[in-house]
Amino acid sequence: MLNIKSAFLFFAVLFSTYMQQDSTYTHKTPSDGGTGKVYFNREIAHIMDFSGSAWLERNSRQVEENSNLAVEKMPIEKNSVVADIGAGSGYYTFKLCYKVPQGRVYAVEIQDDAVTYLKNKVGQLDIKNVTVIKGKEQSPELPENTIDLALMVDVYHELEYPHEMLENIRRALKPHGKLLLMEYKAEDPKVEIRPLHKMTVKQVSKELTANGFHLVQDGEFLPIQHFLVFEKN
Repeated sequence: MLNIKSAFLFFAVLFSTYMQQDSTYTHKTPSDGGTGKVYFNREIAHIMDFSGSAWLERNSRQVEENSNLAVEKMPIEKNSVVADIGAGSGYYTFKLCYKVPQGRVYAVEIQDDAVTYLKNKVGQLDIKNVTVIKGKEQSPELPENTIDLALMVDVYHELEYPHEMLENIRRALKPHGKLLLMEYKAEDPKVEIRPLHKMTVKQVSKELTANGFHLVQDGEFLPIQHFLVFEKN
């Protein structure tokens, strides 16, 4: 009887956790490129498969997005600890590591192919201050209270569990740590990105505010992306 009771309690807790997570989201018939899972009236986009990583490293990216300016404007110092969440091919990781020579960059990815690629590149370049982490859908698996700046570049809109992920990012940030979201501008119809892969400042702010963050910088200096810096409350 004790084993049956223990098993019942285990499944009850598991079901309760599932119901709590499910109540955070609603569901609809998936749109083109969408998951059908909805958070704050926004349909979550399908994650970009790493097989399309060549697009991340396209020669035109600097001209189109001015990524060098984005790195220059990031609130980091030489000894900062930075987390590049959804690092992909490491386009930003391998720019940031030279900006924090006395610090560290955590390159976080959930796709096995991306993790392998990043680890190989770290070895090839012999970079000592980049650590590759295999994240999970609900957590970046970062050490608590260690991060000065967490950034997600065109990633947040694809998070399958944005609420849970933001909760775990908050734990990883230092007391005055910051979270930078760069998202393609949904307000601008000239930005030729699929609708579910763009976001408005209003939508981002609504979701981040509900998860214990407040906006400290709305940088609109990039050609096609928002540069939104949040701090945890």
